Amino acid sequence: MIAPSKPPLSPYSSKAFQEESKPHTLAVLVDNEPGVLARVVGLFSGRGYNIESLTVAEVAHNELLSRITIVTSGTLDAIEQIMHQLDRLVPVHKVTNLTLEFRGKTVARELALIKVKGRGQVRQEALQLADAFRARVVDASTESFVFELTGAASKINDFVDLMRPLGLVEVSRTGVAAITRGPNEM
Repeated sequence: MIAPSKPPLSPYSSKAFQEESKPHTLAVLVDNEPGVLARVVGLFSGRGYNIESLTVAEVAHNELLSRITIVTSGTLDAIEQIMHQLDRLVPVHKVTNLTLEFRGKTVARELALIKVKGRGQVRQEALQLADAFRARVVDASTESFVFELTGAASKINDFVDLMRPLGLVEVSRTGVAAITRGPNEM
């Protein structure tokens, strides 16, 4: 009889990871050139780490620099290892752990578009919940709404969970955008 094969080991499967794992927001300043994002993402996938949120945008047009904001979970040692490996990539200029270096001194937001279908009482309930969450109606028909919601990822998760039983159809999210508070750069 052949013994069943064991599942592949992953950093996420260890008990130590699950106990000490916390989300970290990393800001990575890179050259704005083709292939850079693929190299950064490849570094994560090659080491078995998941990217929970990813946003990229040019931040300095004259200098051809972009900022990649990544939310990932891991132990402090794993996050430090990822940061050191990112720092060694040629197109990377600076890596900052916003979670550790600016404890509580960051602003992080996400944008989501949430489509909900429904009629009658369900429709009214969806509108009332949207009002409570300060979600804007950006598209409406007689059978559906598209809500726009900006805020912390947890706020968006809560809103989506409440919309599920009311007729949630689709969700599109931007990913986390984060910046430090005050006048200093990251």
